[in-house]
Amino acid sequence: MIILVAGAGGPAGQAFVRRFTDKGHTVIGIDKSGADGTLPVDLLDADAVRKLAGDIEAEHGRVDGIVHLVGGWRGSATFAETKLEDWDLLHNLLIRTLQHVTLAFEPLLKASERGRFAIVSAKAAEHPTQGNAAYATAKAASEAWTLAFADALEGTASTANILVVKALVHEGMRAANPERKFPGFTDVDDLAEAFDALWDTDANGTRVDLTRQ
Repeated sequence: MIILVAGAGGPAGQAFVRRFTDKGHTVIGIDKSGADGTLPVDLLDADAVRKLAGDIEAEHGRVDGIVHLVGGWRGSATFAETKLEDWDLLHNLLIRTLQHVTLAFEPLLKASERGRFAIVSAKAAEHPTQGNAAYATAKAASEAWTLAFADALEGTASTANILVVKALVHEGMRAANPERKFPGFTDVDDLAEAFDALWDTDANGTRVDLTRQ
């Protein structure tokens, strides 16, 4: 398969790259930084994203899987201390990049015999707290956009779904905090496995809660 990992430079992205590369698939990792062998593409640049889609279409004709891992967090102690500058940042990271990717790659995902798309959302979108107002709202908006994308894919062989976590954990975090248990956190390798499992179902427009694992 042809797998696109948006936000491949971080620990979660690297877990996805490892999993699908080890299974023999062609993995295209993109990250603004260009770190760890990723393609340096700024997903806030709509023209750059469209060019990427065009290049992949010319070489492969389709995309079989897209996972959108671009994210970030900003919060405050109280609702009144919320900084709208934080909202601007989160809007760009969580929503605008998602919009650019889905709009540019919809035709390539539809061209797949069985395409799969997913974002990673957070439990905070279901239960916003005052200190998480901007973050939870941005996550909720990204979920709504993904559900609209799922509706656009309805009737095709491709789907779009939402993977929900409390937070993510990786080996580096465990090594830095050996006494911490990280209750309810989802390991990045388990997240990659959950995305892989989407090819075992035709579910479209669903929220897959990974916090219970």
